[in-house]
Amino acid sequence: MQTNPTPRTYTSLVAVGDSFTEGMSDLLPDGSYRGWADLLAARMAARTPGFRYANLAVRGKLIGQIVDEQVDVAAAMGADVITLVGGLNDTLRPKCDMVRVRDLLTEAVERLAPSCGQLVLMRSPGRQGPVLERFRPRMEELFACVDELAAKHGALVADLYGAPSLADPRLWDVDRLHLTAEGHRRVAEAVWQTLGYEPEDSEWHVPMAATLPPGWLTRRVADARFARRHLLPWIGRRLTGRSSGDGRPAKRPELLPYEGPA
Repeated sequence: MQTNPTPRTYTSLVAVGDSFTEGMSDLLPDGSYRGWADLLAARMAARTPGFRYANLAVRGKLIGQIVDEQVDVAAAMGADVITLVGGLNDTLRPKCDMVRVRDLLTEAVERLAPSCGQLVLMRSPGRQGPVLERFRPRMEELFACVDELAAKHGALVADLYGAPSLADPRLWDVDRLHLTAEGHRRVAEAVWQTLGYEPEDSEWHVPMAATLPPGWLTRRVADARFARRHLLPWIGRRLTGRSSGDGRPAKRPELLPYEGPA
């Protein structure tokens, strides 16, 4: 994990991305999602009176949609910190043009880096299992691009992909695509440290204590439930060209003082 050796006082944060940055599946009692970006904003606001925060992320967005719908808006806000996480949804598509994904990510970084005090990129976490293994080459190609762009444009990189704890299936929701509340807490800690703040949890990357794995029948029931509730609807959206984020507004579209969950 790359860190900033000279931490400074940041007065504003803008988060750009998809469902990972929107906060799924860190569910609040009112049915909304919190997530790592909200947790990070709360920590930063506790240190800086008048701290401002916007979260432009929308679930299901591909990198082209992030560039078209979020990047210019974020750049115009003039924030101290911008976080950008995108492209992973593209790598999970059956057909993915990685050259186009890299080009779009490059465009996003080139437009965002000059507009803020500090751009933060991420190597997204990956859940252990067959899905990760199937798409690992694409993901690692994406993360190599992230590293190259960070080095070229002075961005920081939070390496979540390399954190053993975030590969643990127990930190992933039943949909197997989004982190639990504990997973999001660890991501917030990772980005917090990447920005140069003193650790509040120096072991966020350490794996959870081992437990007995569920039995064969329990696993098969979970697999069937996952396929019915999550996998089949996801495939249906892919086949019909729909997205879970269609028509959904940004989570926090304006850069305003942070006073808790939206």
